[in-house]
Amino acid sequence: MAEQKLVEIRRDDKNCAVVNLHGATLQSWINDGTEMVFVSKQAVFDNKKPIRGGIPVVFPCFGAWDRGPQHGFARNSPWSVAQEPSKDSDGNAVAVFQLVDNEYTRGLWDNNKFKLLYTVKVSGDGLTTALSVTNLNDKEAFSFTWLLHTYFRLPDISKTTISGLGGLTYVDKVDGFKEKQEANDPMTITGFTDRVYKGASHDHVITNVAGGKTLCVQKSEFPETVVWNPWIEKAKSIGDLGDDEYHFLVCVEAGYVVEPYKLPAGQSFTSSQNIKIVS
Repeated sequence: MAEQKLVEIRRDDKNCAVVNLHGATLQSWINDGTEMVFVSKQAVFDNKKPIRGGIPVVFPCFGAWDRGPQHGFARNSPWSVAQEPSKDSDGNAVAVFQLVDNEYTRGLWDNNKFKLLYTVKVSGDGLTTALSVTNLNDKEAFSFTWLLHTYFRLPDISKTTISGLGGLTYVDKVDGFKEKQEANDPMTITGFTDRVYKGASHDHVITNVAGGKTLCVQKSEFPETVVWNPWIEKAKSIGDLGDDEYHFLVCVEAGYVVEPYKLPAGQSFTSSQNIKIVS
């Protein structure tokens, strides 16, 4: 294992998060003593490969990218600390991480200049993560998609439900990218699932997460939600995921991924999610 640069964001003895500066990947979130995010036992920590689990940051492209790595360069780039962990006026722990364009990113992405900030806040009843990008080009706008690829840790996928998706149109990436409508609310996972839900503006309540907890995912400027679980056969084909680990994870991902966001030179844009413990 390569040396890992980790930043602990600790609110108190029972509530903290850990961010790996490789990709600014949040690889631990402990709420009231319970680990809430899933990280594979076979995850690779070589400062090259994206980390399998936690909350990888997807930018500037969601999915396959003809110019570079799948899901873009943010999740396997070295980030820096823009603001060291500190307490806000409510006693919550906050830190800010930064990725600025460099020779590697400019070579892949039209020579664009940018600053990407990632704010992580740990509270007693939840976790807030926010992405903010500034276009530092002199004149040219740029377009991007982005997403927070959150892996939630579960005791048993068969007992987990996700609400707030009923009636929505989704792209079924498992079935030839066909557009379908979600008939169930809440929905459950019963097989290989890879769906992009459009117009997903409602909060999502996720039941039977780690410790039997119920969570509510609240989003701002993330118009889509991706739901993913590899199930049996797909899990076997993923080298950095155990064959049976699909039982213990679900990805519910806040994204701006269907249509790219076009950001004019000199402007900034922010999207955020707040994961709140309901019970």
